[in-house]
Amino acid sequence: MSDTRGADAGADRPSTPAMQITRGSATEEELAALIAVVSDAYAQEAAGAVAEEPVVSAWSRTQRPLRTSLRRDIPWGRFAG
Repeated sequence: MSDTRGADAGADRPSTPAMQITRGSATEEELAALIAVVSDAYAQEAAGAVAEEPVVSAWSRTQRPLRTSLRRDIPWGRFAG
């Protein structure tokens, strides 16, 4: 019986970060320390990257905006000319 999960198994999951050792050989302890440090740094950055929502008071939510000033350059009625 073959494994049918294949490439479609990760289609519903978000991609996870991957590390690859390109030079030398790392021990299990060194890899564990690297993962711990990188994970902690990522968690701190993600916690600090939360955008604050603007606080809107009930007064400003129900208040009408101020009227814009009248445009004096536009003539009106039959006295325009």
